[in-house]
Amino acid sequence: MKTLSNEIKTGKLFVSDGAWGTFLQKKGLEPGECPELWNIEHADKVLDIAQSYIAAGSDIIETNSFGANYFKLEHFGLAERAFELNKAAAEISRKAAGSNHYVVGSIGPTGKILMMGEVTEEQLYEAFKVQAMGLEAGGADAIVAETMSDIDEARIAIKAISENTKCEAICTMTFNSDPTGNFHTMMGVTPIQMVEVLTAAGAKIIGSNCGNGIEGMIGVVKEIRTANNSVPVFIQANAGLPIYRSGETFFPDSPLQMSNFVYELIRAGANIIGGCCGTTPEHIREIAKIVKK
Repeated sequence: MKTLSNEIKTGKLFVSDGAWGTFLQKKGLEPGECPELWNIEHADKVLDIAQSYIAAGSDIIETNSFGANYFKLEHFGLAERAFELNKAAAEISRKAAGSNHYVVGSIGPTGKILMMGEVTEEQLYEAFKVQAMGLEAGGADAIVAETMSDIDEARIAIKAISENTKCEAICTMTFNSDPTGNFHTMMGVTPIQMVEVLTAAGAKIIGSNCGNGIEGMIGVVKEIRTANNSVPVFIQANAGLPIYRSGETFFPDSPLQMSNFVYELIRAGANIIGGCCGTTPEHIREIAKIVKK
């Protein structure tokens, strides 16, 4: 297949998938259990998730590898299996995607804070390198470093992907808005700073996931477009802002509520639209109806 970024430059719009974590929980993932180990021990259930999103209209399917880095896997005694678990994740999504859908490998943050001296740049690079190489070996077309808040960690992830694989490097950061309406990550990074640093680092596609509902993502995209009018933009919004009720997290936006903002998100400049926390195949199905028009 052609690369995602080149396809976008021809004017195509794409639909990505939705949440994985909550879907895994519905299938029986227990609190404290390693989600990525399911790629080996419950591969059929992981495959069903991927196939559900493809059936709902996703052009792009991610992988069950968000936390499959050395530091996160170390908590489960699985650090030495990072390559294996990432490869298995990509193989499952590749099986669901076939040859006519894109597989985008998922890399999440390590949970270590660089500026606090908890980890070195070299250690971060090596952790992301192993993940990226495993995802490529399993059949990923591109790799996204997602839910990032630290610009340096994001930059290192992009570098590790670009220097060690032939996959396109993508990065999405998580932004929140302050009372004045300005967007920034937990570490104070703005969308404009993200654009400048990550495109220079080699990211072919950038954007935002998590943090905001789909209406809030419109402002993020507009801010990205003030800095760069041509880089492809990837958006995966939550199903609204989370509500905590009776000890559980609830995401309020229905599939139709989310789809109501898709036109405006596209007009703002988004090229790939999907879902994050709280979204389901039903949300993706409604988003796809609008995108494919």
